[in-house]
Amino acid sequence: MSDPRPQHTVTRTLPARKRIALVAHDGKKDELLAWAARWQATLARHELTGTGTTAGRVGKALGLPVKGLLSGPLGGDQQIGALIAEQRLDLLIFFWDPFAPQPHDPDVKALLRLAALWNIPVACNAASADFLISSPWLESAYEMTIPDASAWVSTRNAD
Repeated sequence: MSDPRPQHTVTRTLPARKRIALVAHDGKKDELLAWAARWQATLARHELTGTGTTAGRVGKALGLPVKGLLSGPLGGDQQIGALIAEQRLDLLIFFWDPFAPQPHDPDVKALLRLAALWNIPVACNAASADFLISSPWLESAYEMTIPDASAWVSTRNAD
């Protein structure tokens, strides 16, 4: 059996103005909103996207433009995953609730899998989000490696 992982990588450069997704489970929306308010000036310098209610609440409370997608259970998590796979997202801030079962847990797992696969920085709580948003790399271009999907597809088609 062949190794299912891509054997080659390519370089991707994240732009200085990052594309940041903001996602929060219902039990964590207030916490994400408080966190975003603390970092409002920093977030204002970047392009924001969010799922359903989270995007609406952040946009309304902070007066920031946040592109709203579907609610997570209705496909918003998968939309964020698609942005990652298409290399149209640079950071994921996802305050998930470890105490509340979610009807869309498989979607959440798929989203986090794509973030890991495509080497996307992820914060899952206020502390990790503070570290991520205060990184010196946030405001500058950042070079990273990602799987070479083209090479991987061509080797799989050769089998």
